[in-house]
Amino acid sequence: MDLATIIGLVGGFAIVVAAMIAGGSIILFINVPSILIVIGGSTFVVMMKFNLSQTIGAIKVAMKAFLFKVESVEAFIEQALEMSKIARKDGPLALESFEINNPFLKRGVQMVVDGTDPDIVKTIMNKEKNQTVARHDDGQQFFAAVEEVAPAMGMIGTLIGLVQMLANMSDPKSIGPAMAVALLTTLYGAVIANMVAAPIKDKLSIRSAEEETLKTMMTDVVYAIGKGQSKAVVEELLSSYLPVADRNFGDDDAEAA
Repeated sequence: MDLATIIGLVGGFAIVVAAMIAGGSIILFINVPSILIVIGGSTFVVMMKFNLSQTIGAIKVAMKAFLFKVESVEAFIEQALEMSKIARKDGPLALESFEINNPFLKRGVQMVVDGTDPDIVKTIMNKEKNQTVARHDDGQQFFAAVEEVAPAMGMIGTLIGLVQMLANMSDPKSIGPAMAVALLTTLYGAVIANMVAAPIKDKLSIRSAEEETLKTMMTDVVYAIGKGQSKAVVEELLSSYLPVADRNFGDDDAEAA
């Protein structure tokens, strides 16, 4: 679970709610017509931009912003070097009993163990990685659409409230509710866009980049193992993904190329 996302979301809303309470009753900020216009309207308008499967998929992808934790690069590097050492010494078949938790890496290694051509394995793994990235892109586009539509629906609600207010200027009692719709829809739209949709979109972008990098590293390692490359070559390959200051894997085992 990503604590930064949870803390940021809860903390942001807590501050806004605290400000509402400090300024008076929070009931003043609850208006059913405004909620219907912004939340209901935004939901249906965004659904028009995507098909149903993309909408459901975007919600599933959004959970990555809260629950998904990318595997540690350092842990993978350590595992990859151990795998390359075993494969170099005892052959790829020795990896059949090697414990691998990551499903993507496990499938790639299993194909190598089964004798699949390394080039074919690399092609398959790259296609799977690209499909994952595409799903993440759909999720980002979905929340980018929410970020765009919610303020627009808030403006529509504001215009509705102003029309209602101007149409009933002779009745002072109607001005208050109409102004509430006018102002609260703008507030709701801004909150949804800037406190929900935009942060989730940006966090998904970060998560997507992290996962793409890790899967690229896994693909390169599996390909190198399939080609029979040494631990030293795999180590050099992995080091290219790291900043210069972090390219220290500890003591290397001496082994023939």
